[in-house]
Amino acid sequence: MTLLSFSGFGLSFRRYHGLLASCETPVLNDIAFTIGRGEVVALVGASGSGKSLIAHAAFGILPPNARMHGSIRLDGQPVDERTLPALRGRRMALVPQSISHLEPLARCAKQLRWAARRAGRPTDRETLARHLEAFGLDGDAAKAFPHQLSGGMARRMMMAIATVGDADLLIADEPTSGLDDENAEIVLSKLRGLADQEKGVLLITHSLAAALPYADRVCLIRNGRMEGEEAACAFDGAGEGLRSAYARALWQALPQNGFQVAHHA
Repeated sequence: MTLLSFSGFGLSFRRYHGLLASCETPVLNDIAFTIGRGEVVALVGASGSGKSLIAHAAFGILPPNARMHGSIRLDGQPVDERTLPALRGRRMALVPQSISHLEPLARCAKQLRWAARRAGRPTDRETLARHLEAFGLDGDAAKAFPHQLSGGMARRMMMAIATVGDADLLIADEPTSGLDDENAEIVLSKLRGLADQEKGVLLITHSLAAALPYADRVCLIRNGRMEGEEAACAFDGAGEGLRSAYARALWQALPQNGFQVAHHA
């Protein structure tokens, strides 16, 4: 069952030259993919490929000069400025790329309580403590300000805040950036666990290798365009089961596959 869909989606930014002249610079073109309940879909691409813009478009947090066309739908209903206020934090939640999105002047427990209250979820201390424990966070972490947390703890705190509303869809933007292997595994395992509870998860990452053990499908993006969609299990051997030349090139270029370079990709 499709939970989130992008169809014929494009994004450009209007820029002004002088007082009157303007032009639009396209940054995303013909983006189309779906996420079903119970799935982790990895959106993989290099820095600057447009991955984060897709997340920001879904949550309506683009700058004022952004122009969009095509459609974004959640459970078949349009996701737009009219519907987003009721969806954000309740039906869909975002784990931002940077830990600077945590409010620096508020203790983490207060930020968790704010998120639970916005989603209409219980805000009592015992319930929130159990939620934090699921991410390996204790009372000391709850009492801390964000700058007092390690990088791994801050990432897990953002995951806890994003999931406290029990949203149907979670979009995680580079959730393992800067993490060691142990903390990255904790975060990715939690995302897989949410999908196993019939949530939908979009994992945005530059690391194909890190995503594969946890993803069901992989969508590839380059220079603002989709370069193919593959089953995660197709990334095997020499990539004979991969449909796209770009996917094969990425797979064969990984260290475990000998850093092979496909010059035509």
